[in-house]
Amino acid sequence: QVQLVESGGGPVQPGGSLRLSCEASGFTYNYYVIGWFLQAPGKEREGVSFISINDGSAAYADSVKGRFTISRDISSDNYKATVYLQMNNLKPEDTGVYYCAGDPGWGGLVPWNYEYWGQGTQVTVSS
Repeated sequence: QVQLVESGGGPVQPGGSLRLSCEASGFTYNYYVIGWFLQAPGKEREGVSFISINDGSAAYADSVKGRFTISRDISSDNYKATVYLQMNNLKPEDTGVYYCAGDPGWGGLVPWNYEYWGQGTQVTVSS
């Protein structure tokens, strides 16, 4: 059973930083993708970044390039991994619930590609 558990959200001032974590377990191989998605108030869920657990290749939405960095640590224990989203120079428009999601395929920045979802963690950027 795949489980994704996010942590690390909270309030932060504009220009500040946060690091989100997503603990992934239950996959039976390392060939999967973890993505981060933002659901801002009143808006649809949108892709922020994703990373291949197998080779570490990653991509970002234009809105976060140069500010956010995604990375992963792979555990030797049954294909578990932790994916981090380092968010720097945060802006008010980065506010919302951040979800991590898992896909056994190629992932991408579109939410409907992803089969497994975490519960989300709230990030609020405000002065």
